[in-house]
Amino acid sequence: MWTKIAGILLRNRIAFITGILIITIFMGIQIPKVEMSYEYANLLPATDSAYLDYVDFHEKFGQEGNVMVFAVQDKDFYQLDKLNDWIAMCDSLKTLHGVIALVDITHSYNLQKDTVNKKFEIHSIFPKQIKDQRELDSLVNIIENLPFYDGTLFNKSKDIYGMMVSVSAEVMNSPARVGLVKEVLEITENYSAKYNIQMHYSGMPYIRVINAENIKGEMYMFIFLSLLITTCILYLFFRSFRIISFCLLIVLICVSWTVGVMSMLGIKITLLTAMLPPLLIVICIPNLVFMINKFHAEYDRHGNKIKALQRMIQRIGNASFLSNLTTAAGFATFIVTSSQILVEFGITASIGIAFVYFVCLIMIPCGFSFMPDPDSKQIKHLHNKLVNNTIDRVIQLILNRRNVVYAIAIIVVILGGIGISMIKSTGYMVDDLKETDPIRQDLSFFEQNFDGLMPLEVTVDFKKPKQVLNLPNLEKLDKLSKELAKDEDISKPISIVEVIKFANQAFYNGKPTYYKLPTNMTKNFILKYASQSTGELGNQANSFVDSSLQRTRLSFRIKDIGTKKMQEKENKLYEIVEKYFPSDRYTVKVTGSSIIFFKGTQYLVFNLFTSLALAIFLIALFMAWMFKSKRMVLVALLPNIIPQIITAAIMGYFGIPIKASTILVFSIAFGISVDGTIHYLAKYRQELQGTNWSIRSSAVLALKEAGQSMIYNAIILFFGFGIFALSDFGGTVALGILVSITLLAAMLSNLILLPSLLLTLDKHTTNKTFQEPKIDIFAEGDVKEK
Repeated sequence: MWTKIAGILLRNRIAFITGILIITIFMGIQIPKVEMSYEYANLLPATDSAYLDYVDFHEKFGQEGNVMVFAVQDKDFYQLDKLNDWIAMCDSLKTLHGVIALVDITHSYNLQKDTVNKKFEIHSIFPKQIKDQRELDSLVNIIENLPFYDGTLFNKSKDIYGMMVSVSAEVMNSPARVGLVKEVLEITENYSAKYNIQMHYSGMPYIRVINAENIKGEMYMFIFLSLLITTCILYLFFRSFRIISFCLLIVLICVSWTVGVMSMLGIKITLLTAMLPPLLIVICIPNLVFMINKFHAEYDRHGNKIKALQRMIQRIGNASFLSNLTTAAGFATFIVTSSQILVEFGITASIGIAFVYFVCLIMIPCGFSFMPDPDSKQIKHLHNKLVNNTIDRVIQLILNRRNVVYAIAIIVVILGGIGISMIKSTGYMVDDLKETDPIRQDLSFFEQNFDGLMPLEVTVDFKKPKQVLNLPNLEKLDKLSKELAKDEDISKPISIVEVIKFANQAFYNGKPTYYKLPTNMTKNFILKYASQSTGELGNQANSFVDSSLQRTRLSFRIKDIGTKKMQEKENKLYEIVEKYFPSDRYTVKVTGSSIIFFKGTQYLVFNLFTSLALAIFLIALFMAWMFKSKRMVLVALLPNIIPQIITAAIMGYFGIPIKASTILVFSIAFGISVDGTIHYLAKYRQELQGTNWSIRSSAVLALKEAGQSMIYNAIILFFGFGIFALSDFGGTVALGILVSITLLAAMLSNLILLPSLLLTLDKHTTNKTFQEPKIDIFAEGDVKEK
């Protein structure tokens, strides 16, 4: 089959190259249409009960996550000029397209009792311009005696003052979000620069936009670095700018095809898909190295370029196909996770790897057929003394000291098992950011001073209309709120209870001691006044109860405490809720972005373990199909499982937790690491035919030829993935470092342990089924010259 393919490619090389270039131009036109994703990635499937509860909450009470929060810490905040400038800053923010509401102490409201019309009048506390310090002091006295705002808009004990800016979902889900955040930052930074005060920023809309812009910048940086590193390594190997330029052209073609497909499928750039261009560059280069090495090795034997290209296709076509298939399988298994962000990553990556294989298979023989014959400088790498001496030492080791190899492997597995037992599983909303990242530092600021920012919602369904405003029910809601607020990780709530307390305080002429629920005697008066009121009070009330007064919500904010602690927290919440609202009489649900995040992370980690198991199964199946030997598959998998054990052990010893970003390492690395195994075994089987089935000679000869490419590829992959350690995102850093370590360990394992096992097990693995391959491998004399 591969002989026919080689003939077709070489006879129609101009047509194939033209076709590649036409497709590349078409894909290049699609690239500018690719969009950045600024949306929060939902990790739960649409059928999950927690996700359905979250959707139901949004339908009843609206969005709870589109709020940006800003704050300053300033003991001189109440200076006249400074506060007037603060008011002007807030007014400017309110005029921005996409800002639908802004609340801070200068844009807050108070209630005044209108005894004539039996209602509350809603008045702004602060005017547009404060005339003098005396007026300001009077207004400050009013706002700081309203417990409704204390702990939400300001922290009096620490001189911290903040604002909450609600933005429309329509703008946040469009490209206009970037411009909105930039305008907000420009306005607020002018104020902070004028008074030399640090402004702290947070909130999901802000974090999403800033992270997305950082991802975009990193993508370009990693593309440049991966091209630079691979260029340097290729030059060290081949010493030819012509070969390097041609390889880079192939790499860029593969990347442009993949990004073009992303555009056509409507897949946006996320933290994961942003890694695909540099990943494909890194993955593409080993394909090129294997092919060019084989081409140079064949040319070095007989000096016929066309014959060398034909034999290159014939001899490594099948192995190259299977190695790319296993790499693609490692990525494609993410599709089973049902998580949109991982499904898109898996689809795009597997398609990209398919492109890598076909473009390399076509362009290498067709392109090199037009180039001058390789000179002595270009094929000098075949006789690299350092690499050849290394391989010779490995051969001596596997021939004479296999017991040492097995002893070291056993020790590694034992130590690996101990390390694996130390692995912890957790995840934080911003744990992919470095400790020094401003976003993480500002989030910590809000957690310390306002008890967190992540929305936590408790909804209570009384199962009958008009039950929410019954005083006994309000009292139970109040008791529940107070008990939950005692938790150091949870903020004070905002609910209909707080609104009614605010109204009760207003009924008693603003006395702070009356910020509490009304008594049975005053309840009807308070509720009558409140029902006649409109404006901000009505809006506050309507956002916390449904129209039938059957369901209500308690809105808390919780710290980013990690998925493990969050699981314990959720269980504790339901235990507390059950005391006040038994499940046989009420329907209570705990939801919000915080719940969705931790459940989504747990779901994702579980499914990524499933995808890893699927990857191992599929790769074993592919290898069984190629080699037709169950025993050989087991021998082939063992050297690739040990590196996974080493990586998992490193995570345990160094306290790197299992989470969505780190579990990705295993599927990706496993799919790539078996490439060396496949190329070695394919060459080993070829050598069997030329050595009259001498296992010892075949293992050594296969190592001498395939070993060089395996070392070259390990170097390329190590440094190629290593560039991700420069990322500002912890998950990307972990991915880069851990995959690099895994692939380096896999190279050593395939160079040393794999041939050792073949020699030790001898006839037990190299049986008749292995010797008679599914796809024929021709001997030297069987190759027809063109």
